[in-house]
Amino acid sequence: MIAPPSSVGSSGVLKQETLVWSDEFSGATVPSAPNSQNWTYDSGPARWNKELETYCAYGSSTAPCDAKNPNAYVGTDGYLHIVARSPSNGVYTSARLKSEGLQSFQYGRIEARIKMPEGQGMWPAFWMLGNDITTVDWPACGEMDIMESVGSRPSTNYASIHGTGFTGTPINTPYTLPNDARFGDAFHTFGVLWSPKLLKFYVDSPTNVYATYTPSSLPKGAVWPFDDRKFFFILNVAVGGIWPGSPNSTTVFPQEMMVDYVRVYAEPTS
Repeated sequence: MIAPPSSVGSSGVLKQETLVWSDEFSGATVPSAPNSQNWTYDSGPARWNKELETYCAYGSSTAPCDAKNPNAYVGTDGYLHIVARSPSNGVYTSARLKSEGLQSFQYGRIEARIKMPEGQGMWPAFWMLGNDITTVDWPACGEMDIMESVGSRPSTNYASIHGTGFTGTPINTPYTLPNDARFGDAFHTFGVLWSPKLLKFYVDSPTNVYATYTPSSLPKGAVWPFDDRKFFFILNVAVGGIWPGSPNSTTVFPQEMMVDYVRVYAEPTS
Protein backbone atom coordinates (compact mmCIF):
# COMPACT_ATOMS: atom_id res chain seq x y z
CA MET A 1 0.00 0.00 0.00
CA ILE A 2 1.27 3.47 -0.89
CA ALA A 3 1.73 5.76 2.08
CA PRO A 4 0.06 9.09 1.27
CA PRO A 5 2.51 11.98 1.16
CA SER A 6 2.07 15.00 3.37
CA SER A 7 1.92 18.72 2.76
CA VAL A 8 1.44 21.75 4.96
CA GLY A 9 -2.01 23.31 4.83
CA SER A 10 -2.82 27.00 5.21
CA SER A 11 -3.29 26.53 8.96
CA GLY A 12 0.30 25.30 9.25
CA VAL A 13 -0.90 21.81 10.25
CA LEU A 14 0.58 18.85 8.38
CA LYS A 15 -2.09 17.40 6.09
CA GLN A 16 -2.07 14.12 4.20
CA GLU A 17 -2.88 14.06 0.51
CA THR A 18 -5.36 11.48 -0.76
CA LEU A 19 -4.25 9.07 -3.46
CA VAL A 20 -7.04 9.18 -6.05
CA TRP A 21 -5.60 6.78 -8.63
CA SER A 22 -2.35 5.13 -9.61
CA ASP A 23 -0.77 2.54 -11.83
CA GLU A 24 2.26 1.04 -10.07
CA PHE A 25 3.15 -1.36 -12.92
CA SER A 26 3.82 -4.08 -10.36
CA GLY A 27 3.01 -7.74 -9.91
CA ALA A 28 3.89 -9.12 -13.34
CA THR A 29 5.40 -12.60 -13.12
CA VAL A 30 6.27 -12.56 -16.83
CA PRO A 31 6.54 -9.58 -19.18
CA SER A 32 2.93 -8.56 -19.71
CA ALA A 33 0.60 -6.11 -21.39
CA PRO A 34 -0.06 -2.84 -19.55
CA ASN A 35 -3.33 -2.84 -17.61
CA SER A 36 -6.14 -2.57 -20.18
CA GLN A 37 -8.35 -0.83 -17.60
CA ASN A 38 -5.88 2.07 -17.67
CA TRP A 39 -4.17 2.07 -21.05
CA THR A 40 -4.94 1.83 -24.73
CA TYR A 41 -2.75 2.79 -27.70
CA ASP A 42 -2.29 5.05 -30.66
CA SER A 43 -0.89 2.78 -33.35
CA GLY A 44 0.35 2.87 -36.90
CA PRO A 45 2.71 5.18 -38.78
CA ALA A 46 3.38 8.48 -37.05
CA ARG A 47 0.87 11.21 -37.89
CA TRP A 48 2.43 14.08 -35.97
CA ASN A 49 5.40 16.46 -36.07
CA LYS A 50 7.17 14.66 -38.95
CA GLU A 51 8.09 11.81 -36.60
CA LEU A 52 9.61 8.67 -38.10
CA GLU A 53 8.34 5.81 -35.92
CA THR A 54 5.51 3.35 -36.33
CA TYR A 55 3.63 3.03 -33.05
CA CYS A 56 2.90 -0.55 -32.04
CA ALA A 57 0.26 -1.81 -29.62
CA TYR A 58 1.15 -4.66 -27.29
CA GLY A 59 0.88 -7.95 -29.17
CA SER A 60 0.84 -6.39 -32.63
CA SER A 61 2.57 -8.41 -35.35
CA THR A 62 1.70 -6.05 -38.19
CA ALA A 63 5.02 -5.16 -39.80
CA PRO A 64 7.25 -3.54 -38.74
CA CYS A 65 5.82 -4.38 -35.27
CA ASP A 66 7.01 -7.62 -33.69
CA ALA A 67 4.88 -9.27 -31.01
CA LYS A 68 7.94 -11.17 -29.76
CA ASN A 69 9.75 -7.89 -29.12
CA PRO A 70 7.02 -5.58 -27.81
CA ASN A 71 7.48 -1.84 -27.74
CA ALA A 72 5.46 -1.53 -24.52
CA TYR A 73 5.29 -4.02 -21.70
CA VAL A 74 5.22 -4.30 -17.91
CA GLY A 75 8.31 -6.12 -16.73
CA THR A 76 8.89 -8.39 -13.77
CA ASP A 77 11.04 -5.54 -12.42
CA GLY A 78 7.92 -3.49 -11.66
CA TYR A 79 8.40 -0.95 -14.44
CA LEU A 80 6.53 -0.05 -17.59
CA HIS A 81 8.98 -0.23 -20.49
CA ILE A 82 8.38 1.84 -23.63
CA VAL A 83 11.01 0.75 -26.13
CA ALA A 84 12.11 2.48 -29.33
CA ARG A 85 13.57 -0.05 -31.75
CA SER A 86 15.13 0.00 -35.21
CA PRO A 87 14.38 -3.43 -36.72
CA SER A 88 16.09 -2.42 -39.98
CA ASN A 89 18.01 0.51 -41.36
CA GLY A 90 15.84 3.64 -41.33
CA VAL A 91 12.84 1.80 -39.84
CA TYR A 92 11.73 2.67 -36.30
CA THR A 93 9.08 1.32 -33.95
CA SER A 94 7.92 2.57 -30.55
CA ALA A 95 4.78 2.86 -28.43
CA ARG A 96 2.32 5.57 -27.45
CA LEU A 97 0.09 4.63 -24.52
CA LYS A 98 -2.93 6.71 -23.54
CA SER A 99 -5.63 6.56 -20.89
CA GLU A 100 -8.24 8.18 -23.17
CA GLY A 101 -11.73 6.85 -22.43
CA LEU A 102 -10.40 4.96 -19.39
CA GLN A 103 -8.84 7.30 -16.81
CA SER A 104 -9.07 11.09 -16.76
CA PHE A 105 -8.73 13.74 -14.08
CA GLN A 106 -9.02 17.40 -13.26
CA TYR A 107 -6.98 19.14 -10.56
CA GLY A 108 -4.72 17.71 -7.87
CA ARG A 109 -1.09 16.65 -7.84
CA ILE A 110 -0.16 14.48 -10.79
CA GLU A 111 3.22 12.84 -11.16
CA ALA A 112 5.19 10.00 -12.71
CA ARG A 113 8.59 8.56 -11.83
CA ILE A 114 10.51 8.04 -15.05
CA LYS A 115 13.93 7.15 -16.38
CA MET A 116 14.39 8.69 -19.81
CA PRO A 117 15.96 7.34 -22.97
CA GLU A 118 18.60 9.48 -24.62
CA GLY A 119 20.44 9.90 -27.90
CA GLN A 120 19.98 11.95 -31.05
CA GLY A 121 16.42 11.66 -32.36
CA MET A 122 14.78 10.45 -29.12
CA TRP A 123 11.68 12.35 -27.92
CA PRO A 124 10.14 10.94 -24.71
CA ALA A 125 7.12 12.52 -23.06
CA PHE A 126 4.58 12.24 -20.24
CA TRP A 127 1.70 14.58 -21.04
CA MET A 128 -2.05 15.17 -20.94
CA LEU A 129 -4.80 16.14 -23.40
CA GLY A 130 -8.36 17.28 -22.79
CA ASN A 131 -11.05 14.60 -22.88
CA ASP A 132 -13.01 16.43 -25.57
CA ILE A 133 -10.30 16.27 -28.20
CA THR A 134 -12.51 14.19 -30.51
CA THR A 135 -15.19 16.90 -30.53
CA VAL A 136 -13.29 20.20 -30.27
CA ASP A 137 -9.96 18.94 -31.71
CA TRP A 138 -6.48 20.12 -30.79
CA PRO A 139 -5.45 22.70 -29.61
CA ALA A 140 -8.88 23.70 -28.24
CA CYS A 141 -8.85 20.63 -25.96
CA GLY A 142 -5.66 21.90 -24.26
CA GLU A 143 -2.35 20.15 -23.69
CA MET A 144 0.03 20.07 -20.76
CA ASP A 145 3.48 18.51 -21.10
CA ILE A 146 4.76 17.39 -17.71
CA MET A 147 7.87 15.57 -18.91
CA GLU A 148 9.19 16.25 -22.39
CA SER A 149 12.77 16.03 -23.55
CA VAL A 150 14.89 15.55 -26.64
CA GLY A 151 17.69 13.03 -26.53
CA SER A 152 20.38 15.43 -27.66
CA ARG A 153 19.77 17.46 -24.48
CA PRO A 154 19.76 14.66 -21.89
CA SER A 155 20.07 16.98 -18.88
CA THR A 156 17.00 19.11 -19.65
CA ASN A 157 13.25 18.64 -19.21
CA TYR A 158 10.62 21.03 -20.55
CA ALA A 159 7.25 21.94 -19.04
CA SER A 160 4.91 23.27 -21.71
CA ILE A 161 1.27 24.18 -22.25
CA HIS A 162 -0.70 24.55 -25.48
CA GLY A 163 -4.18 25.72 -26.39
CA THR A 164 -6.15 27.99 -28.67
CA GLY A 165 -4.07 31.06 -29.39
CA PHE A 166 -0.81 29.76 -27.94
CA THR A 167 0.54 27.04 -30.17
CA GLY A 168 2.69 29.15 -32.48
CA THR A 169 3.77 31.12 -29.41
CA PRO A 170 5.39 28.38 -27.30
CA ILE A 171 4.91 28.58 -23.56
CA ASN A 172 7.56 26.34 -22.07
CA THR A 173 10.17 26.40 -19.35
CA PRO A 174 13.32 24.26 -19.19
CA TYR A 175 14.65 22.56 -16.08
CA THR A 176 18.28 21.43 -16.25
CA LEU A 177 19.85 19.02 -13.79
CA PRO A 178 22.90 20.37 -11.96
CA ASN A 179 26.46 19.07 -12.29
CA ASP A 180 25.97 17.69 -15.81
CA ALA A 181 23.70 14.91 -14.51
CA ARG A 182 21.50 13.25 -17.13
CA PHE A 183 17.86 12.21 -16.84
CA GLY A 184 18.81 8.85 -18.36
CA ASP A 185 21.19 8.05 -15.51
CA ALA A 186 18.51 7.56 -12.84
CA PHE A 187 14.80 7.81 -12.16
CA HIS A 188 13.33 11.27 -11.57
CA THR A 189 9.85 12.39 -10.61
CA PHE A 190 7.99 14.77 -12.93
CA GLY A 191 4.80 16.39 -11.71
CA VAL A 192 2.27 19.19 -11.86
CA LEU A 193 0.25 20.88 -9.13
CA TRP A 194 -3.04 21.69 -10.86
CA SER A 195 -5.69 23.94 -9.37
CA PRO A 196 -8.13 26.46 -10.87
CA LYS A 197 -6.29 28.97 -13.05
CA LEU A 198 -2.92 27.63 -11.91
CA LEU A 199 -0.38 25.04 -13.10
CA LYS A 200 2.90 24.53 -11.23
CA PHE A 201 5.41 22.05 -12.66
CA TYR A 202 8.13 20.39 -10.61
CA VAL A 203 10.97 17.88 -10.78
CA ASP A 204 11.67 15.40 -7.96
CA SER A 205 9.68 17.24 -5.27
CA PRO A 206 6.55 19.43 -5.24
CA THR A 207 8.69 21.93 -3.34
CA ASN A 208 10.93 22.21 -6.42
CA VAL A 209 8.55 24.14 -8.70
CA TYR A 210 10.35 25.52 -11.75
CA ALA A 211 7.46 26.64 -13.99
CA THR A 212 4.25 28.41 -13.00
CA TYR A 213 1.51 29.22 -15.53
CA THR A 214 -1.75 31.13 -15.08
CA PRO A 215 -4.17 32.73 -17.58
CA SER A 216 -1.99 35.83 -17.41
CA SER A 217 0.85 33.76 -18.92
CA LEU A 218 -1.03 33.54 -22.22
CA PRO A 219 -0.80 35.97 -25.13
CA LYS A 220 -3.68 38.34 -25.78
CA GLY A 221 -6.73 36.57 -27.18
CA ALA A 222 -5.63 33.08 -26.13
CA VAL A 223 -8.03 30.76 -24.28
CA TRP A 224 -7.07 29.03 -21.00
CA PRO A 225 -8.33 25.44 -21.47
CA PHE A 226 -7.51 23.83 -18.13
CA ASP A 227 -10.56 24.60 -15.98
CA ASP A 228 -13.52 23.22 -17.92
CA ARG A 229 -12.62 19.62 -18.77
CA LYS A 230 -10.84 16.51 -17.52
CA PHE A 231 -7.57 15.40 -19.08
CA PHE A 232 -6.17 11.96 -19.93
CA PHE A 233 -2.56 10.73 -19.92
CA ILE A 234 -0.15 9.93 -22.74
CA LEU A 235 3.19 8.15 -22.32
CA ASN A 236 5.28 7.81 -25.46
CA VAL A 237 8.71 7.79 -27.03
CA ALA A 238 8.80 9.38 -30.46
CA VAL A 239 11.68 8.87 -32.86
CA GLY A 240 12.67 11.81 -35.00
CA GLY A 241 10.48 14.79 -35.73
CA ILE A 242 10.59 18.55 -36.01
CA TRP A 243 12.09 19.16 -32.58
CA PRO A 244 14.64 16.36 -31.94
CA GLY A 245 15.69 15.78 -35.55
CA SER A 246 16.41 12.36 -36.98
CA PRO A 247 18.58 9.63 -35.45
CA ASN A 248 22.13 9.52 -36.76
CA SER A 249 25.18 7.27 -36.57
CA THR A 250 25.60 8.06 -32.85
CA THR A 251 22.09 6.88 -31.92
CA VAL A 252 22.00 3.51 -30.20
CA PHE A 253 18.93 1.23 -30.43
CA PRO A 254 17.01 -0.02 -28.60
CA GLN A 255 16.30 2.91 -26.28
CA GLU A 256 13.67 2.74 -23.58
CA MET A 257 11.71 4.93 -21.24
CA MET A 258 11.05 3.19 -17.91
CA VAL A 259 8.08 4.29 -15.79
CA ASP A 260 7.92 3.30 -12.13
CA TYR A 261 4.43 4.70 -11.52
CA VAL A 262 1.83 7.28 -12.47
CA ARG A 263 -0.12 8.76 -9.53
CA VAL A 264 -2.87 11.30 -8.95
CA TYR A 265 -3.37 12.89 -5.53
CA ALA A 266 -6.12 15.17 -4.30
CA GLU A 267 -4.42 17.96 -2.42
CA PRO A 268 -5.55 18.96 1.10
CA THR A 269 -8.24 21.62 1.13
CA SER A 270 -6.81 23.43 4.14
